[in-house]
Amino acid sequence: MIDTRTAPFAALLLRITLGLFFLAHGLMKIFVFTIPGTVQYFASIGYSAPIAYLVIVVELAGGLALIFGLWTRWAALVLLVEMLFVIAHHWPNGFAFTSNGGGWEYPAMWAIALVVQSLLGDGPYALSERVRARPAA
Repeated sequence: MIDTRTAPFAALLLRITLGLFFLAHGLMKIFVFTIPGTVQYFASIGYSAPIAYLVIVVELAGGLALIFGLWTRWAALVLLVEMLFVIAHHWPNGFAFTSNGGGWEYPAMWAIALVVQSLLGDGPYALSERVRARPAA
């Protein structure tokens, strides 16, 4: 049985955690690896520069959308698409993320959490609540 008193707060905790982690990954690509370094890495594994830029934007925008509770279901689904590509990239390395080149277990966990978030929706303290509640002018 789902505890309807605490379930909304579980959605909130999941939403903010996913948002912070994606934001951190996007910022890491900018400030730690640098944008040119990220582009070079993506090229080294067979992807074009536009894909590297797209990943940075998706992680930053998706992370912020989740943190603030804007378009939560859609943000989670867009980030899920990214994770499906990450899973596909890591699939040949095997399950364990400790495998050489990283396996697919960690991105699969992210993907499942994103599906759960999309199913749960915003939870409390989401800006989308305020957007929906605003009276028409």
